[in-house]
Amino acid sequence: MQENSRPARWIKNLVDIAVIVLIVVAAKTAIAEPFYVPSGSMEPTLLIGDELLATKFPYGYSSASLPSFLTLPNTARVFATLPKRGDVVVFRWPGDRSQVWVKRVIGLPGDHIALRRGQVWIDGAPVDLRPAGIGKVEVEDGREASAERYIETLPGGYEHLIFKMLPRAEYDDMANVVVPPGHLFVMGDNRDNSSDSRVPVRAGGVGLLPVDDLVGRVDAVVGSWDLAVKSRPINEWPSGLRFSRFFTTVH
Repeated sequence: MQENSRPARWIKNLVDIAVIVLIVVAAKTAIAEPFYVPSGSMEPTLLIGDELLATKFPYGYSSASLPSFLTLPNTARVFATLPKRGDVVVFRWPGDRSQVWVKRVIGLPGDHIALRRGQVWIDGAPVDLRPAGIGKVEVEDGREASAERYIETLPGGYEHLIFKMLPRAEYDDMANVVVPPGHLFVMGDNRDNSSDSRVPVRAGGVGLLPVDDLVGRVDAVVGSWDLAVKSRPINEWPSGLRFSRFFTTVH
């Protein structure tokens, strides 16, 4: 009797594990998934070492919505809704869909987008920029550099901070492009350290982002750790926890 019950217990355990895995995958697909920020392209909004929570239901679902460790061919979205201008979004990089990137939505389908001396123009009008002092940019090796900080106001009144590290940078000027249907124009808030829709995919950028590649909307930072402390003794690593950023909303 005991011999016969052992396989039954193993089968029950395997079923229980499978159910748990399915619940986790379903939750990560339908509700939300955490992501880690490895670069400074979205500073000052997001810092290197931030742990994000991306909610998936606001824009509907496609194969891009699956947990990040699952990479399947692209599919059309169901229950699709366009992001709002100014949303911070997580998406599958069109150059390699196993990679997940994060940027801010600047242009929607039909928008005319251009850049002149680092200032965004939408539908022939400049986006308002107001100086907001000097900030510190963290680069990937832990060093810091000074950057001019601006408040950018998108059409509709949405305001957010951006960094400008250089007076003139490579992608400060861009001829007018029209965002085609089913695509978005996205940019990093750290304008001189972001490969985004200003840069074609073949050159390592995003190009015009297909809506079907969207993973979700970034609503919160759930944790953060300053990677610069990695160069210190291991007993000092807890000092890198940025508790002030835990469970904060993203604008």
